[in-house]
Amino acid sequence: MRIGKKELEAALKTSLPIMVTFIILGSGYGIIMEEHGFGPLWSVLSGIIIFSGTVQFVSISMLGGGSFLMAAVTALMVSARHIFLSISMIGRYKNEGKGKWYLFYALCDETYAVLSSDRYPEDIDISGYRILVTLFDQASWILGSFLGGMLGRYLDFDSRGIDFSMTALFATVFLEQWLDSKEHFPALLGLFATLICRYVFGAEIFLIPAMIIIIGGLTLMRNRLEPGGGGIND
Repeated sequence: MRIGKKELEAALKTSLPIMVTFIILGSGYGIIMEEHGFGPLWSVLSGIIIFSGTVQFVSISMLGGGSFLMAAVTALMVSARHIFLSISMIGRYKNEGKGKWYLFYALCDETYAVLSSDRYPEDIDISGYRILVTLFDQASWILGSFLGGMLGRYLDFDSRGIDFSMTALFATVFLEQWLDSKEHFPALLGLFATLICRYVFGAEIFLIPAMIIIIGGLTLMRNRLEPGGGGIND
């Protein structure tokens, strides 16, 4: 793995939109955490250990009420998709050495969106680029969480609606991927599998069966989506 000026510039260019968004969203998270009695260091620790914006937002009220077991179960259910995201990246990360453990650990939806596209800047070390993109994304979320926690100590305002920013971010990522890709089967599969499982299984457990359907469908359609099974994936 090589990390030089080219890798830094390429990773920063790729991550910058995500970093700006994560600092803003993380600030909202830090503010809400402060309102529930958790200081900035708790927000930072959460960003290091959990690093899942959806789970972190959802678990705030549970942690505030002392429902640690429910918070843990909810985290497992909501973040189950990360298991499947990581599985789909095994082929790409198989030659990353020890660095792959951090790449899997810090893989979030937005990082997955940019590193799974198989479009990388030319003349760079891909391993170094992947590490930096992943690190920049996580660091910006942690920084935003800390700043929000500090800001929440001195500002008094109605924070209702801040948590909706995660929904807006997911919608933006989905739309960007739709416009940027000619193959819409993965997006449609994810959308309909999620809606059907939400209706059949309910809001509590729909994510896991939805992800099983999505991974199964993508596996069956791999030859169509990736002709010859070649490329960086293999």
